[in-house]
Amino acid sequence: MKRNYWLAGLLAIASLLIVTCTRSVNSNNQAQETRVLPESGFAEPFVVDDNPSPAPLTPEQALHSFRLPQGYHLELVASEPMITEPVAIAWDGNARMYVAQMETYMQDVEGTGEHEPTSRILLLEDTDNDGKMDKRSVFIDKLLLPRAILCVGRELLVSETDTYDMYAYKDTDGDGEADQKRHVYKVGRKAPGNLEHQRSGLDWNLDNWIYITVDPVRFRYRNGMIEADTLTSGNLGQWGLTHDNYGRLFFSQGGAENAGIGFQINPKYGQLNFRDAYDEATFGPVWPIIKTPDVQGGLKRLRPDTTLNHFTAGNGQSIFRGDRLPKTLVGDYLIAEPVARIIRRAKVVDRAGKTTLENVYDHEEFIASSDMNFRPVNTYTGPDGCLYIVDMNRGIIQEATWVGKDSYLRPQVQRLGLDANKQRGRIYRLVYDGLKPGPQPRMLDQKTDQLVKYLDHPNGWWRDNAQKEIVLRGDKSVVPALRQMTLGEKGALSRVPSALGQLHALWTLEGLDAVDKELLFALMQSSDAQLRRAAIWNSEPFLKMDDAQTLTRLATLEEDPSYDVLTQLLLSLNYSQSPQARAVAQGILAKNAGNEMLAAVRESQEKNEAIRTYGSRLGKLDAASRKRVLDGAITFKSLCATCHGAEGKGSPTNLAPVLSGNARRMLGKKEEEIKILLHGLTGPIEEKTYPDLMPPMGANSDEWIASVLSYIRYDLAYAGQNPPRNNPETMEKVLVKPEEVRKVRSQTAGRDHAWTWEELDKAAQ
Repeated sequence: MKRNYWLAGLLAIASLLIVTCTRSVNSNNQAQETRVLPESGFAEPFVVDDNPSPAPLTPEQALHSFRLPQGYHLELVASEPMITEPVAIAWDGNARMYVAQMETYMQDVEGTGEHEPTSRILLLEDTDNDGKMDKRSVFIDKLLLPRAILCVGRELLVSETDTYDMYAYKDTDGDGEADQKRHVYKVGRKAPGNLEHQRSGLDWNLDNWIYITVDPVRFRYRNGMIEADTLTSGNLGQWGLTHDNYGRLFFSQGGAENAGIGFQINPKYGQLNFRDAYDEATFGPVWPIIKTPDVQGGLKRLRPDTTLNHFTAGNGQSIFRGDRLPKTLVGDYLIAEPVARIIRRAKVVDRAGKTTLENVYDHEEFIASSDMNFRPVNTYTGPDGCLYIVDMNRGIIQEATWVGKDSYLRPQVQRLGLDANKQRGRIYRLVYDGLKPGPQPRMLDQKTDQLVKYLDHPNGWWRDNAQKEIVLRGDKSVVPALRQMTLGEKGALSRVPSALGQLHALWTLEGLDAVDKELLFALMQSSDAQLRRAAIWNSEPFLKMDDAQTLTRLATLEEDPSYDVLTQLLLSLNYSQSPQARAVAQGILAKNAGNEMLAAVRESQEKNEAIRTYGSRLGKLDAASRKRVLDGAITFKSLCATCHGAEGKGSPTNLAPVLSGNARRMLGKKEEEIKILLHGLTGPIEEKTYPDLMPPMGANSDEWIASVLSYIRYDLAYAGQNPPRNNPETMEKVLVKPEEVRKVRSQTAGRDHAWTWEELDKAAQ
């Protein structure tokens, strides 16, 4: 039976009139919103299939399961048996497609044999340029769940599960199989954690750094080896990572049910996220066209009609940057939700320098499927200017940890027989009526000077890969041509380059170590805000030397009309220790006191400095909380450690309970712990007897008691465990405030004897 939501259908038709946001410039050159119509709406009303079949569909049947806006269509690029369990793809400069396959992923509800090294990376080719792969070879076999791949020239970088190490593979005899393997990044130890919580990405960004998720590091590829750069404030995200035309990175956190994060500033500067970067009420809900009972979150994540009500596994995101789909799609954020069997489309909106996301459709999704086995896990802009979708096409999409015997999910999986649906996979290409996919590139076979023109290509894939290839070759013979393009001159081109072409030419020069001050000073006067921003970004090597000439030029941008430029100024000036740099930064903040983005940037910088000074955990706390924890540490080490032992690990004579690592027991007992410090504790504790009682500390101030407990709860309780996330909600539960001590002190004012463990337990009930 199918349920027809006619109201939703009317909304879908009305979506023809839905407005979306693009950027324009007012008389002050500030970013503002302009309203334009999307290219199309939906021809069919919104219908939810409330009795879907879990049976696998053939690739041809699956093509009829999709609901898309008018004009859009999906084409099959590859499917089983050619591919099985695909999770990521990458193209080399000649448009040959590499497919990473996790072939041991959840082959039953127990995850049996999941970590056996029997997965593969395939090499697929479209020899007749019809958009469908017709040639296949096993490029690499015997891998352990390959999770990230990146083409570098004629080699493929590969990151596997359970290791930090990376290798480069190469086919030297042209048979489609790698016969050369190099160790390009060696750490030599196992990557910890569930496979869903390990790194992904390997995204070569505009700035020539390679970014990943999860781990606090980014990479530079030099002389055939990977060099690491530590990110002070750590890194973000889970599965999936992408960048836009201007080098802004987009992460997501499926485990946190977060559909987009980390896109305000580059992680090298720290972390900056806004709770309202998207409207939770309108962006958080998802709109499947299929009943979705197989939800790890259980009933709380289901509507009355058993459809998923919120993002739970947002992943595989991309910014569409191609040239063979409607222009209104260019720059949009696309993120997959494999539990909902949908792909969300959002506008990326700049509001006074703050980036926000807005769903394009009202109670609709850009792409939705009624195929229960449609599991989109990655999306990409392809060499042909179209959008590519990687569909694992399987029954189980959660790792064994979340399909345990006592989970809500396992009975649903087994009832529907989803655990039997495996060893398939599809790659789709999204096309549009009247727009023909572009030709295949041959970059690997062309001379370096021929690649320069591609830096101004309308398809972002060509621009990115031409830049990467030129940088990898290190051929400085093209520097003069790149300088001309950067300055907006025709040079080797038949026309004046676009601002995006200038931008890529600049960063290509950066990759060749050929950027000079004169070039940057010229760009700082550009009419394009993103070129001015990039010039500031590239001036950081000179700022680190406190170059007076550079500082003087940057000072002229203090009143720039673009908040993107001002944001970059604040970020980059922080690399200089000179009084002039500090004065310019203070001037920007003073003249834009009401700007949320600039104020947040400054706060992020202060937190980053605190992390450098105090370490990751303490540095992420606000100043007042950090002082409280540090004060508590001094007190504990000078007084409490006598009985509880150094770092709360207990004394040899067992004088008092061990506090280290007892987070699970302690976190819910804030009031009880305050009572103990105020009045003392006597008698057995959890049926264990200690030589002496815990003396009362109530003679000390509320601040003193709060500081000691904050140190114990935040630092000692989590020893050897994952520390708490430093968000306000968690810190409210973990840290102790003086006013909380004051309240308990007032409630127990008449007490003149120590508590017993039984009394505290009874009072807590």
